[in-house]
Amino acid sequence: MVLEAIRYSPGSLEILNQLKLPHQEEYDQVHSSTDGWHAIKDMRTRGAPAIAIVAALSLAVELQNSKVSDKADEVAAFILEKLNYLVTSRPTAVNLADAARKLKKVVESAAKAKDSDGAAVSQAYCDAAAQMMISDVSDNQGIGKYGAEWISKQAGGGQVSVLTHCNTGSLATAGYGTALGVIRSLHANGSLKRAFCTETRPYNQGSRLTAFELVHDKIPATLITDSMASALLRLKGPSERIAAIVVGADRVAANGDTANKIGTYQLAITAKHHGVKFLVAAPRTTIDLQTLSGADITIEERPGQEMTFIKGPRFDGVDLDLSQTETVSIAAKGIDVWNPAFDVTPAELIDGIITEIGVVEKGEDGKFDLTIAMEAHHEGIKPSTIGGL
Repeated sequence: MVLEAIRYSPGSLEILNQLKLPHQEEYDQVHSSTDGWHAIKDMRTRGAPAIAIVAALSLAVELQNSKVSDKADEVAAFILEKLNYLVTSRPTAVNLADAARKLKKVVESAAKAKDSDGAAVSQAYCDAAAQMMISDVSDNQGIGKYGAEWISKQAGGGQVSVLTHCNTGSLATAGYGTALGVIRSLHANGSLKRAFCTETRPYNQGSRLTAFELVHDKIPATLITDSMASALLRLKGPSERIAAIVVGADRVAANGDTANKIGTYQLAITAKHHGVKFLVAAPRTTIDLQTLSGADITIEERPGQEMTFIKGPRFDGVDLDLSQTETVSIAAKGIDVWNPAFDVTPAELIDGIITEIGVVEKGEDGKFDLTIAMEAHHEGIKPSTIGGL
């Protein structure tokens, strides 16, 4: 049974409420762009690709269930205003801004077409938004394929283990996943010995969501706390054949610096120290050539309560009572809190960036040239023939 975080058909959008996982699978109806904005801001849906898709589709269902103006320019103005609003829900993930930019071009083009009316502009937008969901699944499968092949080749064949951070699977995308897609691909072809996932404090996307997906797909996996990663690589790395740490990305700058879930940077440092490959798995929609380096990336800071409180179903010592959700304080009252949602991993600590068309490696100068990946698709070049891929 395929795990679906986003269910869409024209006029209807449902998202799996990720705040209630792993104990309850509950879908929330999204009726409008306002519903979509709050679902993203509240983190009921999360993951850079999924955020972009939910935002785009939330506006689509609003248009499909509303009477739109007959005038093309009025509908176009309405859509552009709503897209600008949706982009404010989470600023760090570039996929959302990238999707909005592409959808704006579709709308502007449709509005300028001869004899265009409001319905035509609305339909053009809805068709483009729906296609984004289809394309994301295809892109993720490409990422999984190329990432698995690269890791297996670097390891010299045989079964390997992989460590991942946060959640980058079906729950964070339209389906299959990016970094978790690589793990799924390794498992599917018999090359995965074991997946290790960090709990990913303070929001526990690893223990709540990635572990949920791994159990769901019956992939051999082990959960560790964030602070156990270095010990894992030192004590169990050789015996478990841990060949790589694979993470997702919320934004990849032009030089390869990568913003991802807080804790990614320290994993890259420990990977370098222990001689383990460190890979970023990201569709090209996450690559932002307009952002020159990580220093230019805006890092979102979250409420301090995410660190000082934890929420979950009541446990009576034997069973979980899913009807009773409790919030528990886990920190001294009055302590100051710093809670950045992301950190930036410098490009020099990254061995490869896995895209849907291949793995981008550093050139002879020790630097990434991500323009190769961005231009390759438009020129019809196959991944196997691209230098650095």
